[in-house]
Amino acid sequence: MGRFEGLPRYVRQGLRVMLAGLLTLSLGTQPVMAQGILRDAETEAYLKEISAPLIEAAGLQPGNVDIALIGDKEINAFVAGGQIVFIHSGLIEAADDTNELQGVIAHELGHIAGGHIIRTDEGAKGATAITLLSLLLGAAAMAAGSGDAGMGVMMAGQQAALGKFLAFNRVQESSADAAAIGYLEKAGLSGKGMLSFFLKLKKEEFRYASSYAEIDPFMQTHPMSGEREATLSEDVLKSPYYNKKASPELEAKFKRIKAKLIGYMDDPVIALRKYPETDRSQAAHYARAYAWHRGAYPEKAAEEVEKLVASSPGDPYFRELQGQILLESGKPIEALAPLRLAVQGTRGAPLVSALLGHALIATEDSTNLPEARDVLKVSVARDRDNPFAWYTLGMAYSRLGDEPRAQLASAERFALIGDLGRARANAEAAMLRIPRGTPDYLRAEDIALSARTVAAEKRKR
Repeated sequence: MGRFEGLPRYVRQGLRVMLAGLLTLSLGTQPVMAQGILRDAETEAYLKEISAPLIEAAGLQPGNVDIALIGDKEINAFVAGGQIVFIHSGLIEAADDTNELQGVIAHELGHIAGGHIIRTDEGAKGATAITLLSLLLGAAAMAAGSGDAGMGVMMAGQQAALGKFLAFNRVQESSADAAAIGYLEKAGLSGKGMLSFFLKLKKEEFRYASSYAEIDPFMQTHPMSGEREATLSEDVLKSPYYNKKASPELEAKFKRIKAKLIGYMDDPVIALRKYPETDRSQAAHYARAYAWHRGAYPEKAAEEVEKLVASSPGDPYFRELQGQILLESGKPIEALAPLRLAVQGTRGAPLVSALLGHALIATEDSTNLPEARDVLKVSVARDRDNPFAWYTLGMAYSRLGDEPRAQLASAERFALIGDLGRARANAEAAMLRIPRGTPDYLRAEDIALSARTVAAEKRKR
């Protein structure tokens, strides 16, 4: 920034703001995870099932690609480095069926397979070059006494740089669209849902504009939805899978997932309006159970769950909800039976196991502590990225008198939530009493070393 010295202070500040704006634009393609990740065993299993054939068609390994759900009402999905597709809950609420979700996932996989996040720097470099040139020319004009002309050059340069970057981004989006059609075809799935979802996006584009003419297509991060639909329609329509629908089983799962999201995310009054008492489908009972539970009407929530359990006694996710409502209503002992059935029915799904472990501890019965420890150990072994499971495992160890392993569990939890100071402190405390060379000791050592390394790097900056 030294090249701006000698200019008036207000000019230097303006130049820095302009450069910061361009930098923010380039980083904007990798969204900051300000929103919360929603964890739900049934939803995660469903998203994994519907994405598996597309991941394989994209030439990626299913075990290396994750589909994460964000609790946000906006209709959006994105990738942000690594092999993770983030889907907003609002997008699932806006979708009509499984096929529309698969179209969105296929598009995001196109970004991953195409390495678009890594290549974002290419677009940013070109835009930055234009910005810097306009800044230098504008600064020279200002130094020569033409302040208005100099500022005009700078602003024009910023506009040109922004346009160049957005154009680069639109090319990547078009490339991901084309790749998505290929993945759907290879997986034997219809692209009809992808086209129908573009129509939904087109309506979103008009929410804040009275006419199509008010929207500048050259200042959008994505091609206009109408253009995307027109470009891809020919390939989608000629596919032999165009009229192929998802299986009835998948559609039933979709309706349940959408209903429980609406019940959980929407205001209870709105959710109950969408799923009135006259609707006696499983999805409607599901939505109302969550809505009543959120609205602090445990008896009504329990009534809805009883109807679900009566319709499908062996459904583990209905049992999970039954146990959750009982636990959160202050009845942990009553919650144990349905939660044990849920763990059994999901074959030890980590999130369900963590809920059972929590209920076992909440009973305040010391005879339940060994079972709590064991189910929570299985939970974190299968899913190490659940801070709450580590927290409850630490509680189980502590109440059983195993303080060193309680400290190790706390170190795992603090490392996950980014509190490296307490992660290091707990890991080092655990190392003092865990036998050297054991797997637990080595894990504590890894956490402590990683925390020290990060702290040292921060001090150097």
